[in-house]
Amino acid sequence: MRTIFDDSLDLRAVGRISIERGSYVEPNFDGQWTADLSVVDGPVLGPYDKRSDALAAEVTWLNANWVLRQTD
Repeated sequence: MRTIFDDSLDLRAVGRISIERGSYVEPNFDGQWTADLSVVDGPVLGPYDKRSDALAAEVTWLNANWVLRQTD
């Protein structure tokens, strides 16, 4: 099972878990934000003026392209 980590979920209830980074949301030299999804073979999204916009884009991309993707 794949999901996006959220502090409101107690994933320990489902059994053994493995938490891994899905992206890096970081500022660039211009003070804008990007979401680098290369960790999960995705694109770099952005730049965005607000960190919250980069985080929202990250979650949208992960939900559409990673959470439900079949694993090998």
